Amino acid sequence: MKRLLHRFTYLLLLGVLIVGIVVACSQNNSQNLSDSKQSREDCHTIQHALGETCVSNHVERLITLNTASLGNAIALGVTPIGSTFDYYQPYPDYLKDKLKIVENMGDSVQPNVERITLFEPDLITGWQMHHASIYSQLSNLAPTVLYDWKGNPSSQHYWKEYFNFMAKVLMKEEAAERVWNQYNQRIEQLKIALGDRYSNKTISVVIFCCGAMHLSRENSFSGSILSDLGLQRPESQKIDSPNIPVSEERLDSVDGDVMFVMAYKVRDTGEHDFNRIQQKPLWQKLNAVQQNHVYYVDSSKWRGKNPFAAAAVIDDLYKYLVDTP
Repeated sequence: MKRLLHRFTYLLLLGVLIVGIVVACSQNNSQNLSDSKQSREDCHTIQHALGETCVSNHVERLITLNTASLGNAIALGVTPIGSTFDYYQPYPDYLKDKLKIVENMGDSVQPNVERITLFEPDLITGWQMHHASIYSQLSNLAPTVLYDWKGNPSSQHYWKEYFNFMAKVLMKEEAAERVWNQYNQRIEQLKIALGDRYSNKTISVVIFCCGAMHLSRENSFSGSILSDLGLQRPESQKIDSPNIPVSEERLDSVDGDVMFVMAYKVRDTGEHDFNRIQQKPLWQKLNAVQQNHVYYVDSSKWRGKNPFAAAAVIDDLYKYLVDTP
């Protein structure tokens, strides 16, 4: 009888234990399903160059991997906690008063992944052409969205398309609309200020970079702004291909009624090459040179690819095309 009672007690306790385990598992599964549902509801799916990523609806710790992304984010009302820099240069002057505290994550072509890890981002944005090789590393740190920057190289408004893409990623479409309204308003105001004084003149844009002189194409960042203003480019610059190197023997192809020159500094020879080419007899024969209409401009502005850079380019165009005699 005693043995039977012990056996009954054992089975009773075992049953209670099993019921407890089942209830606990059920509660955990319900919690996991609830968490999963909540997670899906708190993010939105973004199609990008390397697939699709569920991005938080409330991004708080954004890291951008180029200056275009940095400027775009700030223009949309989101200040990144960190960003890389471009062309071996620090953050451009036109952004410095808007940066507050943005940590340096290295060069845009070679981001410092170890440093990015320390800042625990909840979103990373970059370009496929620079960051595809480290995409898996970045994705292990945070949701990562890479844009196919060269997906449509013939599009004159590729920088605008990228801005709209980031607005979608950050769920800031209304802010983007306000930015475009402001940009278009300034374009119209500058058109009025220019009048018809440049209707029969060409605007040349030349780049001294990477050991060579280049023609800046019509569908470049600065080229799209000139196009929005209705300003004409020399025939040699009405091209869809990347910027074309120009030999000293073909200096006439860079000429225009007005010439804007970008010369890269720091680890490049651009500024040195520009100073050297100005001593050449062929340079002195150019129309823009003889008319004293050659203007040196900041490459970080004129190749900035974001709304703040566009505003800085418009400021330069007021300065040199409207206010300069």
